[in-house]
Amino acid sequence: MKAKALNVRISERRLNKLRLYSAQNDKTMTHVIEDFIDSLNIKNGDSSSTPCPVKPKA
Repeated sequence: MKAKALNVRISERRLNKLRLYSAQNDKTMTHVIEDFIDSLNIKNGDSSSTPCPVKPKA
């Protein structure tokens, strides 16, 4: 699997929380985010290989 990059804008407070959680659990920030994404329950089957379209908010 080829890795892709993801840029996310979050507050400094949330970034510091992610850094602290990562350090306390001896994981990289990438691993923490990947674990969270993997824990998401998706309706209509597993979409692990098929991206879901995102509707922009009106």
